[in-house]
Amino acid sequence: MTAYKNARDALRGEPRVWLVTGAAGFIGSSLTEALLSLDQKVIALDNFATGFRSNIEDVLARVQPDQAARFHFIEGDIRNSETCRSACSAVDYVLHQAALGSVPRSIHDPVLTNQANVDGFLNMLVAARDAGVQRFIYAASSSTYGDHPALPKHEDRIGRPLSPYAVTKYVNELYADVFSRVYGVSTIGLRYFNVFGRRQDPDGAYAAVIPRWIGRMLAGIPCEINGDGESSRDFCYVENVVQANILAATTDMQPGYADVFNVAYGGRTTLKELFEAMRTALHSRIPDLQIAPPVHAPFRSGDVRHSQADITKAHKILGYEPTHSLLDGLDEAVRWYVTRADMLSRRG
Repeated sequence: MTAYKNARDALRGEPRVWLVTGAAGFIGSSLTEALLSLDQKVIALDNFATGFRSNIEDVLARVQPDQAARFHFIEGDIRNSETCRSACSAVDYVLHQAALGSVPRSIHDPVLTNQANVDGFLNMLVAARDAGVQRFIYAASSSTYGDHPALPKHEDRIGRPLSPYAVTKYVNELYADVFSRVYGVSTIGLRYFNVFGRRQDPDGAYAAVIPRWIGRMLAGIPCEINGDGESSRDFCYVENVVQANILAATTDMQPGYADVFNVAYGGRTTLKELFEAMRTALHSRIPDLQIAPPVHAPFRSGDVRHSQADITKAHKILGYEPTHSLLDGLDEAVRWYVTRADMLSRRG
């Protein structure tokens, strides 16, 4: 953890101005909380399409009053270029998390996904270029690996995209690389692998598997496993993602640098194994909780069969060392969801 500790110590000694887009989402709110706790000034941008005001409220309640005073929120949409320009003014680092996630959502509405993930991304890149930001860090995706069969996934080997969402995330990488070479904008893409953690939405048609299953287990509703349960993922707790973003923003690199890095734990868990791990984590908090056996549904269109990251590159160049395994993350996430079950049922 030397590199991450050094980065945090340096930031405390020399605070910067950060723009976090998608700050009301669970990753964006976690980044905002971490930065405020380091006495940074944070400008947050969100349109609440998928994020929640309660996430922002939770962040501000968890930091010190003087740290909360360094927070400024802009309600706006990255599809509006003027909003992006205004948000980037006088910013040192951009952590661009705003996007419409979910493979199924993109299959249902590819136009809306493209508008947010490509048009909005380009608006942010242009605004960051014009504002002269020091570095533009963005949420890339493991979906970029598409149908490439090799495991673990290496950054330089990708296949054909399997969904409109994957296409938009690959286009982001292409645009970022071009902006670095043509305009000298320093960009780093972080290919997230199945991120989970506190404040992740358990409801809605496009909820990710871990929060959705936690919500169902707490409600006594059977969890639905798509396929035979042998599909596997590299589940990554949000604290690992926070570390990667801060390292990517602060690591010493030449101006105009562009690269992408896997951000994951480096493990592999089947959906069957995930269900058992989640059941155990919940029973450790609520021993008498009645959890229904899972039911199976067809495989989802656009889903990859297996996913696992090679994180060697991020370790060597950024100093990235994930601190939370799947079980560590589940323990923290389950504790958060159990203590806030009533709030989640009322939030907006």
